Amino acid sequence: MPLRLPPLSSLRFFEAAGRHQSFKLAAAELNVTPSAVSHGIVSLEQTLGVELFVRAPRSLTLTAAGADYLHYISKAFELIATGTQRLPDRRGSSISVSCAPTLASRWLLPRLHDFRTLWPDTNVTVDTSPRQVNLPTDGFDFAIRMSRAPVADPAWRKLFGEQLVPVCSPACRDSLRGDDGKLDLRRATLIHVTQASEDWQTWLARTGTPAGTGGVDARRGLHVDTIQLAFEAAIGGLGVALGRRPLVDRDLASGVLVELGNELHTGLVDAETAYWLVSTEDGGERADVAGFRSWLLAEAQASAQADSSR
Repeated sequence: MPLRLPPLSSLRFFEAAGRHQSFKLAAAELNVTPSAVSHGIVSLEQTLGVELFVRAPRSLTLTAAGADYLHYISKAFELIATGTQRLPDRRGSSISVSCAPTLASRWLLPRLHDFRTLWPDTNVTVDTSPRQVNLPTDGFDFAIRMSRAPVADPAWRKLFGEQLVPVCSPACRDSLRGDDGKLDLRRATLIHVTQASEDWQTWLARTGTPAGTGGVDARRGLHVDTIQLAFEAAIGGLGVALGRRPLVDRDLASGVLVELGNELHTGLVDAETAYWLVSTEDGGERADVAGFRSWLLAEAQASAQADSSR
């Protein structure tokens, strides 16, 4: 006797709305209207005879039954996505990675040629959109994420941490020298990254550099929303950015940016945040997926060792 299932479209609406706790965000993800999501879930609740959400004027929360049901529906969609990814594909296999744009352009992409050499028939897609993807339901094999604390999950593997150091153009460095020839950071226009969890306030506190009256004013300067823009502003001579190794290594090696840490007698500061590789752990995964994980972890280890030796 065939299983009697609720409408799959309504289940998809429910899974996305339950994950986001929002009809609006679910609609944006699924490219439909919030009204369509709402009506689909009402239809599902009527079919099941159970309320899945508590609806308030400015909030949406799962009921106890809804939270329990979401667990099973999410697992079901993950199984469907995993099964789909394992189907034979005559066009060749593919790997999809969700990654922040600065890390993608400055660390991942310059290394991908080596992976393509090892796996020439495997296509790689790098997605830098800011949305938080759900593995593997959204069709991704991997996500590279930042986190301060270790995540107690075998699907999370640490890639590397960041090291913070002030950087600027050679001409900007020369303009910061006082009459005695020493660098004075109080002369600098600091370039801030508004979206960064650790920025100048962290560096000043960790190095014991005086701030505020008579010291470095960490509130003033140029504010941008990405690390990439901060590096470009520093290269353009607009001020001093907080370099993040290994992301800034290429610019330091080419000479378009220079470190100020040694002359300021502060050196490198280890950030609390680190990059983590997130994937779905499965003993029956494809060989190229396992190969990509092993390759990326090895690249990260080599990168971390290179920075620690400097």
